[in-house]
Amino acid sequence: MASDQEYDDQSDEEETGVRDGRRRTMASRPKDRGQARWEEAANRNWELQEGADGSIEGVLGGLEEASKRKRLLKDTTPLQRGIIRHTLLVFDLSSAMNEKDLRPTRHLLTINYTIMFVREFFEQNPISQLGILGMREGLAIRVSDMSGNPNDHITALKLLRATEPKGNPSLQNALDMARAALYHTPSHGTREVVIVLGALLSSDPGDIHDTIKSCIRDRIRVRIIGLAARMHICAEICRKTNGGDESYYSVAVDEVDYRQQLMSITTPPVLRATDTEAQKQNQAALLMMGFPSRIVEEKPTLCACHGNLTRGGYLCSRCKAKVCNLPATCPTCDLTLILSTHLARSYHHLFPLRNWVEVPWSRARQKGSTQCFGCLSSFPAVPAQYDGLENGKVGARSKRAEGASESSRYECETCGSHFCIDCDVTCHEVLHNCPGCQSRGHVGGGEEVVDGG
Repeated sequence: MASDQEYDDQSDEEETGVRDGRRRTMASRPKDRGQARWEEAANRNWELQEGADGSIEGVLGGLEEASKRKRLLKDTTPLQRGIIRHTLLVFDLSSAMNEKDLRPTRHLLTINYTIMFVREFFEQNPISQLGILGMREGLAIRVSDMSGNPNDHITALKLLRATEPKGNPSLQNALDMARAALYHTPSHGTREVVIVLGALLSSDPGDIHDTIKSCIRDRIRVRIIGLAARMHICAEICRKTNGGDESYYSVAVDEVDYRQQLMSITTPPVLRATDTEAQKQNQAALLMMGFPSRIVEEKPTLCACHGNLTRGGYLCSRCKAKVCNLPATCPTCDLTLILSTHLARSYHHLFPLRNWVEVPWSRARQKGSTQCFGCLSSFPAVPAQYDGLENGKVGARSKRAEGASESSRYECETCGSHFCIDCDVTCHEVLHNCPGCQSRGHVGGGEEVVDGG
């Protein structure tokens, strides 16, 4: 009994020491530390302010507008970008992808998002090449070969839905296979590796730091999206292969954030000025391309790309070999075959559409805009009690979320036209042109263009 009593007293002292240690740890934590990204993204619904009529419809509408605007507000400075990309997408097929923190599971959600990513990637980068790899049971497996045809990748991805994830991933094996696939790519394009990692470990057969040095030597950029938590080795890989930039490594906090991070990769990366050796090699160099026209044949003939009998296709401008679809690389003479529209669709990355500005009530009254220039939907009427700049701003902004326009209007600073939030999203993500600037440009300009510019 005495020994039991002594044990109980000792355990009580240990628990007291642990509690005191936790208090000291909490007290020693700096109060001015930065918030984590998931803490900053948390919505505090209890701070929403209702309108004068007791409705929160204006607040909720403002939150929706603010979330859409957040996707659009990015740097629009014209920069030199690599529009000819060679990208390998590597995603985790280990047992960690069976977790259900992302519905329905990490594995199924990743496949669905990857299919969407493939379509968007070739929509934004029509003259680029994409390949898909997987990490499973400590090995790297090839899901689809490097190709410019999105249908090949989507077909291979759909077959993975019936595959059960198992084993552990290996970052080293994945990077080694990616290096081997990108080794023969031409120097005028970028070499990128995108890794979606759901596990918190990497089962590597050797020293991964040697593989990182090889990626740096081969000028391969690595971007990693984590689904669980941050890992030091992932941050080190991204930092060393991207010239010290740590923004290429991020962890998704939910399904929406996961999708946004994956879709942001469709924008071509900025060419680094530190890569002077590659720039000297490609300086004043021209890239030979072919622009074939589509033909329709009376009798089916074999295509050079797949060996199938087809009645139509495109003839190579150099060797007259027939290929099924464009863009493609001629299997006979290795000439890049594209259409002029593919170059035009890649051009908007070099000169992006400028962000439109939020319109206060004073500007809305000055312009007298009552409907969207793009879709002709009606704007909210200017408040009748508006009698000055300050009163109008205070009374209206209390109903809108931060980042949303108080008048639900967004203005192009070049032509002065006002648009709704839906047209703002469409013009920046799909059209990449301003309808007001395009229409007034065909007319030949006018007084509104001069005033708005």
